Amino acid sequence: MSRRILLHVGTPKTGTSYLQDVLFHNQRRLRHAGILYPAERFDSHFLAALDLMQLPWGGLEEQAIGAWDRLAEQVRSAPGAHTVIISHEILARAGRAQVERALASLGRDEGAEVHVVLSVRDLERQIPAEWQENVKHRATLSYERFLEQVADPERATRIGSWFWGVQEIPDILARWAADVPPEQVHLVTVPRPGSPPGLLWERFLAAFGLADVDLELGTDRSNPSLGVPETALIRRINQAVNADLPPADYRPLVRELLAHQTLSRRTTSPRLSVPTRLLPWVQGVQDAWCEELAARRYDVVGDLADLRGTAGAPSPATWADPDAPEEQEVTEAAIAAIGALLTDSAATRHEVDHLHERLREAERALEKAYLRPTYRLREKLVRRLGSSRLGRLLLSGYRRARRR
Repeated sequence: MSRRILLHVGTPKTGTSYLQDVLFHNQRRLRHAGILYPAERFDSHFLAALDLMQLPWGGLEEQAIGAWDRLAEQVRSAPGAHTVIISHEILARAGRAQVERALASLGRDEGAEVHVVLSVRDLERQIPAEWQENVKHRATLSYERFLEQVADPERATRIGSWFWGVQEIPDILARWAADVPPEQVHLVTVPRPGSPPGLLWERFLAAFGLADVDLELGTDRSNPSLGVPETALIRRINQAVNADLPPADYRPLVRELLAHQTLSRRTTSPRLSVPTRLLPWVQGVQDAWCEELAARRYDVVGDLADLRGTAGAPSPATWADPDAPEEQEVTEAAIAAIGALLTDSAATRHEVDHLHERLREAERALEKAYLRPTYRLREKLVRRLGSSRLGRLLLSGYRRARRR
């Protein structure tokens, strides 16, 4: 039986962080089932994707040098695995030449059976989610300006080019699945809001053939969403600190502590959405996608109707504008953020105080040792031995013996 390679190539904001975390932490269980998820660290596939596409990414591209070739070598040389899974959402951005290099390096030309998996969600949720993700990566661009660049048919800006590169479903599959039989292209649709919890995970299990594998699902890693005032607050923080806060500090403090661990818990605030005036355009794009994807006869895990959205955006009178949020709600979010920073600072201070006390205890113990008569006698003997050639030889032999 030829080896199956399941390439999960996107899209962002479709449950990918959770999926990848489960796969990473269940590598041993997967291997017992003959499935390889080759990752030495949780971001191995991300670094490999950066390397494959030669993408600049805040300095991480230097860590990524050679990562794709190392991943491909693991895939080709892994013993006992009948299925290999590779997953990262930014692979959706790969150009045709990069796709060809990826497939060849993974062993397609040597008989490996390649399957392309793409998880997808309607544009009514993807558009605001992509802007929010930009904000969580230090962007200060307004939502209105972001929408203008996404809706611009020229797609000449960095924002427009990136958005459609990772979100235009028919084009992504045209690049990744041009030479793949349609029955080996699996389209996983994200269920509509209000669907049963766990339904998306069931679809992932079906697409990857994991339904019979006993997986440990407990994981804290995800990419939670924020509401309108919370996103507005992070954008204002970016405007205030971007010039002074290094990237190494921004991620743990702003993205993780404030956004993911604190502000994402405020679930009653207004949610980001597409303005009503843009809904006809968004729905037209979604309808055209559904028709084209149905004609290609891919394996749909879910329902293509999920991609048509809900057409349930708020009316202009009730729509919450993240560029002009309700200030009281922003203030409440800011108070929560300050509380989190104070709590984290206090915990760090207590930890530092504890380490200082341990250091003082060690210093006191060392001082006591220096005062003991036996220590002074040993010190005097070592000095005397060190003053002669024979004594130095005896000391050297003694120390070698102690190290055995």
